[in-house]
Amino acid sequence: MNTAARRRLEERAAAWLGALAARLPRRAALALGRGLGRLWGDVDARHVAIARDNLRRAFPDWDDARLWRTARAVYAHLGEVLMELLRLPSLSREQVLAMVELDGVEHVERALARGRGALFVTGHYGNWEIHAIAHGWAYAPVSVVARPLDNPALDRRLCAVRTMSGNTVVYKQRALIQVLKALRANAGVAILIDQNVQEGDGIFVDFFGRPAATTTVAAAVALKTGCALIPVRAVWGRGGRYRLLYEPPLAVASTGNRQQDIARLTQALTARIEEWIREQPERWLWIHRRWKTRPPERAAR
Repeated sequence: MNTAARRRLEERAAAWLGALAARLPRRAALALGRGLGRLWGDVDARHVAIARDNLRRAFPDWDDARLWRTARAVYAHLGEVLMELLRLPSLSREQVLAMVELDGVEHVERALARGRGALFVTGHYGNWEIHAIAHGWAYAPVSVVARPLDNPALDRRLCAVRTMSGNTVVYKQRALIQVLKALRANAGVAILIDQNVQEGDGIFVDFFGRPAATTTVAAAVALKTGCALIPVRAVWGRGGRYRLLYEPPLAVASTGNRQQDIARLTQALTARIEEWIREQPERWLWIHRRWKTRPPERAAR
C-alpha cells in the first residue's frame, strides 16, 4: 500500500471511530479503545519488541511475563487515550470539565502573579492531551508545542481537538519566537520533553539509569525569561475522572554557569517524569525509542 492510500485509510478509520465513539457511553467507548489497543499490540510486533526491550533495561529485575503484560497494557492505555480524544469533539465545555479535577492550581496562580508566564512541562504519560484541553477551559488557554503528524488529515483532526478550548498549537520547527511571545504576555506554554532528540539538539541526562538525549528547550527558556517551570501530569482519579496535577515550580535561579544550570534543570524535569512512570509504567509511551541517540563514546563501541 502506498503512502497516499494508507493515509486515506487512516483518515477514514479515524472518522468512523470518532462517529462511533460519539454515540457510545463513555465507559463502553473506553473499553472498546482498550480492546482495539490490545489488538493493535498483537499485530505491531516491531514496536512491541521495542517496548519490551525498553522495559527490560529500565526494570532489569522483571521476569518475561511481567514485561509482556506491561507491553500489552501500554497498547491498551494508548487505545483508551485515542478513543477519549475521538470522543471530545462531540462534548461540551461543561461535559469535558466534569471529567477532570484540578490539583495544585495554587502553583499556577502564584507563578502567573509574577507576570512572567509559565512553562507546563510533561511527557507522554497518562492522558497528556486532555490535560491541555481541560486547562484551556478551566483556567486559561495555553500554547501547545507539538510535532505535526505525518498524515496531514489526521494532524488537522488532532489540531481541531487541541484547540477546541482556545489553545494554540505551535509546531516545533518555528516554536521559539511564539513561545517567548506567549511568556512575555504572561501566558502558559505546554511542552513535552520525554522523546529522543538528535545529539546536537539536546544533552544527555540520566533516565532509568541510562543516558537519554533530551531537549533543553524548557530549561533554556526558563533561564532566559524567568518564567515558572511547572511539572504537570494527568492521571486517573476518582469515579472515572482525570486528576490534573500541577506540581510546585522548580527553582530556576541562575548560578552564573548557564550550561550547568540547563543540565541541572533538564535532569530535574526528567527525574520527575521517571518517578511518574515508575508509579504506573503502563501509562507511558514505551514503544518510542527513547534511547536511540547514544553518547559518542558508546556509539563508537
